[in-house]
This record gives sequence, C-alpha cells and structure tokens, in this order.
Amino acid sequence: MFRNLRITIFIYYVLTALSLLGILYYFVSIVETQNIFLLFFVLFLLTIFTGIIIAKLSIDPLFEHVNNLQNLSSETLHELNLPISTIKTNISMLKKALSSEKDLKRASRIESACSMLQERYNELDYMIKLQSANIKHETISLDELLVNRVDFLKQIYQHIEFTLDVESTTITNDIIGLSKVIDNLLDNAVKYSLNIHKIDITLHQHSLYIKDYGCGMDEVELLKIFDKYYQSNENMQGFGIGLSMVKRFCDANSVTLNFKSIPNIGTTVILKFKEN
Repeated sequence: MFRNLRITIFIYYVLTALSLLGILYYFVSIVETQNIFLLFFVLFLLTIFTGIIIAKLSIDPLFEHVNNLQNLSSETLHELNLPISTIKTNISMLKKALSSEKDLKRASRIESACSMLQERYNELDYMIKLQSANIKHETISLDELLVNRVDFLKQIYQHIEFTLDVESTTITNDIIGLSKVIDNLLDNAVKYSLNIHKIDITLHQHSLYIKDYGCGMDEVELLKIFDKYYQSNENMQGFGIGLSMVKRFCDANSVTLNFKSIPNIGTTVILKFKEN
C-alpha cells in the first residue's frame, strides 16, 4: 500500500513541477506579464494548493492504516480475554481435585503463567486506552495495591524475600499505569539484587521507597538510567525500556521520582505522591 502511495506522490510531484514550469513559461513568454509580483503571488497560491493536496494524499492512507491497526488490536485483545478466563477457571477447579504434591505444583505454575498472561493483557488494554486518552484516575488505596503487587510477584520470584512496611495511604491516580510502574521497579530491584535476595518496600507520608541490596550505580550511570534501551548491566535480560516508561508515567501523573544508589551497596527508588 505504502509503495503505491509513494509512486503516486512522486508522479504528482513531477506533474506539479511541470505544471508550475508551464504556467511560468506561459505568463513570461506568451502573455509577457510585466507584473512579477503578481506572477509570483499566483505561483505561491498554486504551490500552497498543491502542498495541501499532496499532504492529504500522504496522510489519509496513514490515518486509515493506523485506525485499522487500532481496531485489530482492540478486537484481538477482546478475543484473548475469553481463553485466559477459561484457563484460570478450569485450573482452579482442577487444583481442588488434585492430591499429589507434584501435580499441585505443576497446576500452580500453570496458574502463575496464566496470571502473567492476564497482566500482559491488562498492559495491552492500558496502552490502547492510553493512545485514545481514555485513562481514568480513581481513588486508590496505595498500601493495598502494594500488597497485591508483591503477592503477585512472590509467585514468580519465590527466592526473593519481600519485606513490607506500609501505612494506610489513599491517592488519586491511574491504577493500571501505577501497577505497571510498581511491577517494573520491583522487577528491576530483583534483577539487580545479586546475592542478597531481599527487597524492602516502605510507604510513609505519601512516599514509596523500594530498596535493594544489589550492585548499585555510580553518578554517571544514574544520569543514563532513563535513556531508552540503556542497561547498567548488559548481562541482564530485557530491553532496558522500563525506567523510560516509569519516568514518562511519573511526569504525566505528577509523581516525583528519585534514585539514591551506591555501587556494591544497593539502590533505593523513591516515589513521592501528591496528597489528596
């Protein structure tokens, strides 16, 4: 589609250039127009008109293509929800009928994998709503959200000790986006915790502290952490885009984001939320 569009636009450019040259030749050589300013004004108007047509030819197919992609994404996402719900329901019923410890562990792993799929579904749904500016801010119990996210991550990172010290805190924010931010920060803390498998999470006076005891970062690395695809440790898995997304969310939702880090000691991420 885009190849044919480029050919069409190129042909239109050539025809436009030839037309303008023909008009210029007509007015100068045949009509012998003496008013140069009038001639250039006419050519200027024709150029603007031509530019508008070319822009319309270029943009309309692109808008149509993007719209089709959005519709396809929405429809595909809707179709994914049914099998995920079916798997979760049936694995829950299956666990009740199992007695073998090995079988129960296998069923639990399937359930955890299904929960991860559900999280990816929620993220895709969130991104589509974000593109259409259909994000709702709501009242959130931040301490309950933290407990929920930690319980979810414990299923994945069973070797990590998460310590929670949270006080009751209510904020108004985008709960799906904030959940993604918390998951990302905790995932990073786990990833860089090295041999000390402990993450401390503290919530006090509308400030959230996520502390790991890992490799830490120096001042040079701290200046680069929000760069897309940057990773302080190239041996780690992932694409290094998480903190860029976290920063973008915090900027858009009036959340202050700070990092304190010491090499070989660890890193503390601080999120400061506005009080309601």
